[in-house]
Amino acid sequence: MARYPLNLPIQLKQEAEEWAAAQGVSLNQFIMWAVAEKVGALRQNLDDPAFPQVTYRRGAAGVPTPALRGTGIRVQTLVVAAKGWELSPEKIAADYDLAESQVKEALAFYDAHRVEIDAAIVAEQELETTRA
Repeated sequence: MARYPLNLPIQLKQEAEEWAAAQGVSLNQFIMWAVAEKVGALRQNLDDPAFPQVTYRRGAAGVPTPALRGTGIRVQTLVVAAKGWELSPEKIAADYDLAESQVKEALAFYDAHRVEIDAAIVAEQELETTRA
């Protein structure tokens, strides 16, 4: 593993430390994870630049799934909360410990990528039905 000295603005470092603590990892692990996530996204070129808070992550099945950057919360989870459970963006943000702007961007991402996310929701519902 290579070492790289990193100078961060104080506010960014503090926010990164808070996010790392919330994720239960060290600052070093969080920064490595964030850089790996960004490099992976750039390599795959899947992310939609119109939605900077949403990134594609590969789940256990290896399928790229849109999630809120740095949280692991899938966009489809927030869509189900909004559309299926009829929760407001404010309520979803409170329930998932997110900023309201994150929820609104995830729902806007859904509007722009509706076919993809609706297909993922249906596939998951079918999987749940066959397991029952």
